[in-house]
Amino acid sequence: MALADTQLRRNLGHATATIRRKRAAVVGELPDWQELREAGRAIKERVLRHLDTYLEELEASVRRAGGVVHWARDAEECNRVVADVVKAHGQTEVVKVKSLTTDETKLNEALAAEGIDAWETDLAELIVQLGEDASSHILVPAIHKNRAEIRELFQRTLDVDTSGLTDEPAALAEAARLHLRKRFLGAKVGISGVNFAVAETGTVCVVESEGNGRMCLTLPEVLVSVMGIEKLIPTWRDFEVFLQLLPRSSTGERMNPYTSFWTGVHRGDGPGEFHLVLLDNGRSRVLADPVGRQTLNCIRCSACLNVCPVYERTGGHAYGSVYPGPIGAILTPQLEGLDRAGTLPYASTLCGACYEVCPVKIDIPEVLVHLRAAVVEHKRAARRLPGPEAAAMEAMAWVFADRRRYELAQKLARVGQLPLARSGRIRRLPAALSGWTEMRDAPAIPAQTFRDWWRSRR
Repeated sequence: MALADTQLRRNLGHATATIRRKRAAVVGELPDWQELREAGRAIKERVLRHLDTYLEELEASVRRAGGVVHWARDAEECNRVVADVVKAHGQTEVVKVKSLTTDETKLNEALAAEGIDAWETDLAELIVQLGEDASSHILVPAIHKNRAEIRELFQRTLDVDTSGLTDEPAALAEAARLHLRKRFLGAKVGISGVNFAVAETGTVCVVESEGNGRMCLTLPEVLVSVMGIEKLIPTWRDFEVFLQLLPRSSTGERMNPYTSFWTGVHRGDGPGEFHLVLLDNGRSRVLADPVGRQTLNCIRCSACLNVCPVYERTGGHAYGSVYPGPIGAILTPQLEGLDRAGTLPYASTLCGACYEVCPVKIDIPEVLVHLRAAVVEHKRAARRLPGPEAAAMEAMAWVFADRRRYELAQKLARVGQLPLARSGRIRRLPAALSGWTEMRDAPAIPAQTFRDWWRSRR
């Protein structure tokens, strides 16, 4: 469906190409970029090796600073903790910012079931919420929409005067600002995500580009921050590495426009009550996999999405997950299980571009291949008899294991394709094989194989 949407592909192509150019320019300015990547990888891997120790250190630091720490085993427990905090203060409306993790737990839907309205304050998240849409990019959730589409959406949904609204970015931002100001000034409870949390100090950090996040973090009397347990860094000094890696990899900027840090409570100068929810939701299971655990190094920069030839053509919705693109193709199956997301490891060309740009050196192709093997084993264990795909692969393995069988199969296929091949292409395969040609042509088997060509010259 995404491949047939020309407007979506045009929007995605323009946006990702722009971000790629900006990233390449600012990364090229740093002669020690590779050393920075290696430092980021080493820090994150040290965190994973000692995750239990660092989490306990973080908990003690946050409590020492006046905050409250909650542990959530899964999405349901996380949502219940947040809803209980909101209800304890008698509120029916909250403001939210920058929290992909709460998208993972479906917090907005859970709060709505409790009679609580959650308003997104990040501009792109607001666009997605007003359009009753879903995010299609980790960093730019509304990347699939252009300015004209956003103007039409604002005119239809915002509770401010939009009669003369144009599609200029400044005009769209002003309309959203007027709408959000009412929410900021009225909210008693704010909810945020977390980019990093420092174990030694209990400091929590959010990076964003608009300043809306800072409003959400400082104005409400109560702040609830939700973080996956892997978002830890050991020391304050580690920001030196990640605050160079993240903005360059995500938005192609030398430094982030707004970087907010908060530690515990600050009555009169920030929230007077602070809750930190530490979410597992499958991450311990990922940690137990020696190959797959590197997925938890991800700092959500989205650089892998912007270079992926599959993502650029299909967009994030095609992945059916809040984590789209290459990182989603390895994270989602590990968090949600192979029954739910076992097809995602195949949504890749294995070109390796994602590995080349990853600021913390996650070897995404290695994990993709590892998960593909896990999917095969999972299907094999679930079936008493091999399915059609497994039977076909077994047959191919038998053919490929012997040169004479392989050459005979080539000859038979060359004869069998005669009714289908035109000008070196096969536009439609029959019956069970038709899926291969639904979206692209298949190359015809050439009249002469390499082996035949080689023999003819000896």
